[in-house]
Amino acid sequence: MDYPNDQAPGAPVRDGIPEHGRIPKYYAVKAQIAALLSELNEGEPLPVERELALRYEVARETVRQALRELLLEGRLRRHGRGTVVAGPKLAQPLSLASYTEGVRRQGRRPGRALIGLERFPCPPALAAEIGLEHGEPVWHMERVLLADDERVGLESTYVPVARVPRLDVEFDPDSSFYSYVHDRVGIEFGSADERIETVLATPREALLIGTPPALPMLLIHRISYDTGRRAVERVRTLYRGDRFSFTARLGSDGW
Repeated sequence: MDYPNDQAPGAPVRDGIPEHGRIPKYYAVKAQIAALLSELNEGEPLPVERELALRYEVARETVRQALRELLLEGRLRRHGRGTVVAGPKLAQPLSLASYTEGVRRQGRRPGRALIGLERFPCPPALAAEIGLEHGEPVWHMERVLLADDERVGLESTYVPVARVPRLDVEFDPDSSFYSYVHDRVGIEFGSADERIETVLATPREALLIGTPPALPMLLIHRISYDTGRRAVERVRTLYRGDRFSFTARLGSDGW
């Protein structure tokens, strides 16, 4: 199939060039660096700012701005004091499949690092969301999400203690919570309500994930239900915007 102006599917329209044809200098440099990245392999270092400024005959601040955008887009990543070519984003399906399953399907090694697991009386707002009485005990589990040991997100899970009473003694926090609930507790997941928004991480969240506070994050709110439509969990998950994209399959639903 031919595309207007050599436009590939998914690329910015006309490569981001306005109809009047004038573009900021940093954007032209960004396009040149992006072309350079296509010649390099994942993990290869990019030339330093001074060398890029000389190559493209621009100020170092112009190069710096172009690099900032490429970092935010996930085309580059920091490595020590330098910058290297980043790999493709993790494409996580919007489904009842767990994070573990989604990462494994892409040939990456999933993992989680436990930040904390505590039990406390359910506050009113959370109780209303998951169908509990105010004060009923709930678990709160917070874990850093890993892909090949790279920190890529932060997951905060709330679960009624009555549904998983032995979570603190039976569950391996580096494993899939969905598998534990299904295999050990015998709960069948049936559906979920999910909402996605873009946010900036708090200073604490950025520190745990290992990113600058200015890096955009994808935030997913999820309430999962069993086959009887009883809430099993309430999850708040932050994903790095430079390392993740999300996919979904849509149906016609009676058209």
